[in-house]
Amino acid sequence: MIKIWLFIYFAVFIWSAINPKDLFTWILEVIPAVIALIILIFTYNKFRFTSLVYSLILIHCIILMVGGHYTYAQVPLFDFIKEFFNQDRNNYDKLGHFAQGFIPAMIAREIIIRKKIISIEAWRNFFIVCFCLAFSAFYELIEWWVAIFSNDTADDFLGTQGYIWDTQSDMAWALIGSILALILLRNYHTKQLLNDKKI
Repeated sequence: MIKIWLFIYFAVFIWSAINPKDLFTWILEVIPAVIALIILIFTYNKFRFTSLVYSLILIHCIILMVGGHYTYAQVPLFDFIKEFFNQDRNNYDKLGHFAQGFIPAMIAREIIIRKKIISIEAWRNFFIVCFCLAFSAFYELIEWWVAIFSNDTADDFLGTQGYIWDTQSDMAWALIGSILALILLRNYHTKQLLNDKKI
């Protein structure tokens, strides 16, 4: 599985790096995916995630790379969706922020369960949702800092598209994503942890 994972990762990464719309935006968007790869490589022998979590991480990396290539405001498929449904903006960034809650929720769940950090499920779920919301808020702060220090050249990175509630809606989508991940994948994830003898 790891060879397929790496093949897909690097295939999309190389495609993403070829003539991106804006190089600065591409770097900003792809850095988290590169950091994720480095962390996964260094922790692979000490802490191997389930195939579910590795697959979700790959999906998140692909979302970041696609957004970096086109910028989040100009992903063609979501331009089509915008026109088809007569929307005011390209909403690819909302997919990205949904994933920003959905996927970290499962990463956090696996770490917490396997490290036996929180044993009571209700408290575990509460912590995971809080963690994902905090992570999303911190990312919004990073976007703000980048915009300040880059002197307005980070408009494509921010991707607000004139929507005044963009920051708040980004965090809301991450919150929704984290809750849905726990609802939809909890049983399958637990079964995979048991089958892999990780718990």
